[in-house]
Amino acid sequence: MLHPLPDIMLEPLVRAGLLEDLGRAGDLTTDAVIGEGDTIVRAAFVARQEGVIAGLDMARLSFALMDRRITFAPKVRDGGRVGPGDVLATVEGPARGILSGERVGLNFLSHLSGIATATAAVVDLVRPYRARITCTRKTMPGLRAIQKYAVRAGGGGNHRFGLDDAILIKDNHLAFAGGVRPAVERARAAAGHLVRIELEVDTLEQLREGLETGGVDVFLLDNMPPDTLREAVKLVDGRAITEASGGITPDTVTAVAKAGVDLISLGWLTHTVRVMDIGLDYQP
Repeated sequence: MLHPLPDIMLEPLVRAGLLEDLGRAGDLTTDAVIGEGDTIVRAAFVARQEGVIAGLDMARLSFALMDRRITFAPKVRDGGRVGPGDVLATVEGPARGILSGERVGLNFLSHLSGIATATAAVVDLVRPYRARITCTRKTMPGLRAIQKYAVRAGGGGNHRFGLDDAILIKDNHLAFAGGVRPAVERARAAAGHLVRIELEVDTLEQLREGLETGGVDVFLLDNMPPDTLREAVKLVDGRAITEASGGITPDTVTAVAKAGVDLISLGWLTHTVRVMDIGLDYQP
């Protein structure tokens, strides 16, 4: 079940977006074109393509922060699949607030729905297999919480949220520490009882050394072809979680899943995904 993020986490991001858009003089176009009175209008967020929705609360807040009199009525929920022409939500209230808040609301909604849509497409590709799709820390600074939320809306899972979630020993850690064994042993000695240790390995030799050292909860199998992944899964033999990562695309993800890994992590879900085409259509 997808749990929404509380407004207290979302409002600072939306507020920053509105302040950036309003700049030093406010909405010059709306101030010039729309009269002083409270002209009441109605508009609808409409999907222009098939996709999975995420970010409705961000859109709601973009209007609420402009004018509390604007009502926002969602017609779908985050995580819901929609098609072209489907109405996602309606807004009604003073025209000035709706016009000034629409771009920020659309930006968040389109971006997060793009992440959710891309995630859902990959999740569908690996559904027959045990592998679960997860994101990485390759997120835009300041937007990690909502981008990872969008991955969950698309049916994926989340990797660590930050450096303080878990220990992930990568190639540079190994190089600076002097190899697999010293790095893992130091990590195990320093980790609290609730902290998991993940070890990134590029070769089966590194994997064997990690298994012999012990104390590794997850092995990140980096840039390994499917045949090598299959051999790695056999070597681990259920003693730890296996995660495939590195250059995996929708064209290759099924072959990776067939190798039997537990997780497939994809950085592009958050750092290069295309936005979903959504419009705000004004209604009589």
